[in-house]
Amino acid sequence: MSPQQSQDHTDDGLGGEQPFMSHLAELRDRLLRMVIAIAVVFLVLFPFANEIYTFVAGPIRAQLPEGSQMIATQVASPFLTPFKLALVVAVFVAMPYLLYQFWAFVAPGLYTHEKRLAVPLVSSSIVLFYLGMAFAYFVVFPLVFRFFTAVTPEGVAQMPDIAFYLEFVLKLFFAFGIAFEIPIATILLVAVGATTPKALAQKRPYVIVGVFVAGMLLTPPDVVSQTLLAIPMWLLFEAGIFFSRWFEKRQPTAAPDPDPAPAGGAGGGNPGSGGSSPAGSSRGGGGQPGSGPPGGGAVVGREIDGGDMDEPGRYRPMTAEEMDAELDAIEAEEAADAEAAQTPDEPDADDAAVSKSPEQARIEELIRSANERRAEGDTASARSLLYLVLEEGDADQRRVARNILADLDRD
Repeated sequence: MSPQQSQDHTDDGLGGEQPFMSHLAELRDRLLRMVIAIAVVFLVLFPFANEIYTFVAGPIRAQLPEGSQMIATQVASPFLTPFKLALVVAVFVAMPYLLYQFWAFVAPGLYTHEKRLAVPLVSSSIVLFYLGMAFAYFVVFPLVFRFFTAVTPEGVAQMPDIAFYLEFVLKLFFAFGIAFEIPIATILLVAVGATTPKALAQKRPYVIVGVFVAGMLLTPPDVVSQTLLAIPMWLLFEAGIFFSRWFEKRQPTAAPDPDPAPAGGAGGGNPGSGGSSPAGSSRGGGGQPGSGPPGGGAVVGREIDGGDMDEPGRYRPMTAEEMDAELDAIEAEEAADAEAAQTPDEPDADDAAVSKSPEQARIEELIRSANERRAEGDTASARSLLYLVLEEGDADQRRVARNILADLDRD
């Protein structure tokens, strides 16, 4: 695990890595808390189960013909149906606490930026689910039951069964609650880089057809309820496209170098300078493979087909030989700069510039090790070594480390 990853996992005090059995014990404790929370809410609501059912049955009772009433066709229905409804309502009421327990279990395994994204999305998903249920109760149910009452054949007494009615309304509650989660799903797809708002907008015709098909499958077989579900789903899809623009995942780019470029990197004609680079060359000096843009900066990768350096996928990682050549080019660049600045009073300046201190040799070995780890697929270890180079290396070595990290982000 990289230092940054370890820091992110312990920022909020929820703890770092734990043994597998500790995770199982924590999961058991949180599941028990969820069950206890549902049981407590259910015990509070059960004495009012009949009143709750009367409230839920209000939309259909208001549309029944005069003299009609709901019936129970099974012996245990008058008890079991309100009991079932009270249990479902207890789950709905306890949902924020249940999601909090789930969040507390998974939060230690998330990065800090993932936590910042998850908290508002989870909160808004709860609110949208409740809004979907409210929309179904106050808007959809009156229109649907009025339609059913109007098309009842003459001579048929409409007396709905309480158990079938509860099954019907719960199905619609879940359908509209889930349908109202479309903006959250859209934002998540864009945030993880699976798609873009522009790509989603181009698929709008297919989405419109899809929401009407979903409305047909999730609602009773009538045009009214199908339309009342399909239109909000389409509008919520449009809202998701609009808000997802703030969560769109950008392509990572290398951080700008805060250190000034070496004297030979400004194109003054020294070996390795940007000014001596031929057109189409992949490095700024000497024609060495794998270097970067004009100005002496190093990019750890080789240009393919003359592509633009900012275009993703146009560079491949260096081999060990190319990395050695890159580091040798940096040393030659430093030696040339020292030679250009040498005065008669400093006869040993060239020897001092060419020789490497033990610290420089150690940092270069770290860069080579990071590139080898990356080639082996061990990106976490490679990042750890590169972070050390950023802390202890000189300007050129830090530039190499930053470009390797940028390459890892693109991978």
